[in-house]
Amino acid sequence: MEELDQADAMPPSYPPEHRAEPSRSEKGEVGAKKRLGSTVLEFATIIAVALLISVIIKTFFAQAFAIPSESMENTLIPGDRILVNKLADSEEDLHRGDVVVFVDPGNWLSDSAKPHYSGVQKVLISVGELVGVVPQNVGDHLVKRIIGLPGDHVECCHDGLITVNGEPITETYIKPGSSPSDTEFDVVVPDGHVWLMGDNRDRSKDSRYHQQATGFGFVPISNIEGRAWLTMYPLDRMGKIPSAREVFAGVDSP
Repeated sequence: MEELDQADAMPPSYPPEHRAEPSRSEKGEVGAKKRLGSTVLEFATIIAVALLISVIIKTFFAQAFAIPSESMENTLIPGDRILVNKLADSEEDLHRGDVVVFVDPGNWLSDSAKPHYSGVQKVLISVGELVGVVPQNVGDHLVKRIIGLPGDHVECCHDGLITVNGEPITETYIKPGSSPSDTEFDVVVPDGHVWLMGDNRDRSKDSRYHQQATGFGFVPISNIEGRAWLTMYPLDRMGKIPSAREVFAGVDSP
């Protein structure tokens, strides 16, 4: 019998390597980690989407504000949390009698009226305001009622009443005990502006008190954030904020 060449020799055989199967507990740990990772990712995604939706809503549709003063009593009182309709911020959307939130047009608010926070507080509040979970503080904003629109002739007072385009206005919304105005004025509202007053006339530093300042008391419509729409808190005050447009129903266009 012919011998096999060394190159043709069969390689030695080895027993197959034995790999231990993972135990049931190890399999359970791996599965639990995968489920935990999936849950965390899902939770983070939900939070991110919710924050994105909140930012979009706050930027374009609605925004919460806190009322710090009594200038709009009894319609709004200190501590109220209100929701502002940001879609109602143009001349076409606004009407006499509407309550609006607007950016301070220039030195209407004294430094003492603005809240002061530490650096950390400012960061936390800014983040909370950005995502809409913290009401925008009225430290840089004010809330008043529209009395005069562009072109309106607003005057005080005739027989104790404010007139708009010659029509006396019986202001049912002002705080009981307040007079329409202790300050006389006779103005024509310029284009792109409004004349604003608080419902608590004795405690409201509004258009009347800034006639000698920059802007002569008129507020640019571009400063208006939107129309005050809803009181959200306290719960016993929850409800739609009345516009009082009917009070001005008899006023003719200028």
